[in-house]
Amino acid sequence: MSEPVTVFALSLLAAAIRKSVPLVFASTGGFFSERSGVVNIGLEGMMLFGAFSGAVVAVLAHNAWLGLAGAAVTGAVIAGIHALATVNFRANQIVAGVAVNLLAVGGTVFLAQVFMGGERSFSLGPADRLPMWGPFLPLTYLAFVTVVLATVLAYYTVPGLRLRAVGEHPRAADTQGVHVARMRFAAVVASGVLAGLGGAYLPYFSGSFAKNMTSGLGFIALAALIFGKWHPVGAMAASLLFGFADALQETLQGRGGLPPQVFQAIPYVLTVVALAGVIGRVRPPAALGKHYERE
Repeated sequence: MSEPVTVFALSLLAAAIRKSVPLVFASTGGFFSERSGVVNIGLEGMMLFGAFSGAVVAVLAHNAWLGLAGAAVTGAVIAGIHALATVNFRANQIVAGVAVNLLAVGGTVFLAQVFMGGERSFSLGPADRLPMWGPFLPLTYLAFVTVVLATVLAYYTVPGLRLRAVGEHPRAADTQGVHVARMRFAAVVASGVLAGLGGAYLPYFSGSFAKNMTSGLGFIALAALIFGKWHPVGAMAASLLFGFADALQETLQGRGGLPPQVFQAIPYVLTVVALAGVIGRVRPPAALGKHYERE
């Protein structure tokens, strides 16, 4: 392989990894929520709130690490609202998730105007951004470490067994002394923390916060989770695939004489094709989307 081709391949691989980071965080977060039996359509909104809070805290405090903490806390709070509605009050999980997404779209714009002097979009200064650790941001390494930790927790520990039990057969788990509502509430909050971190990656990577900057990444992360058969490693692999598609479309733009919109559609077309190929051949958690009431 010639040197130019090698350099191109390595740069495309690095770009794919960078693009996959928010998807890895969000799909791993979705794993916790959906394995517990709670559908989390609100990943998109949690990511957007995380992007906003991570950026605004970093700008106001001039500390990106505090911004990360702010993104995680905000994601947890929004996820807690979602859990309160769906687990405690047994609201429709799809409707509640859509409400979170709509709240994020309008809420982040309003809050940006409040905290940033009327600006809907704002930039992060050099002191407000995370340092580079080699070729990637620290969040890149954390994302893949999170996948390992999630796998170990879910499949090799007692709390992980309980998590999967309440998503498969909550009544059987209840008879064994597992508090189904508490487990589901905690799982949804955990999903919000990870989605918030995934959202915070976006302004740290791009250097600015913009209105609705997640642009459907939460839905792609949910698709990656389904494509990965509700397993952290599978979701990570799917996220890398979608990240590669996104990096490829950026590389191809301006080539071949085609409109840029053709290439911009590649990640979304790939999402539809992937789901069309696997949906019906994968089995979701048996109690996913089903409310549970103790007798």
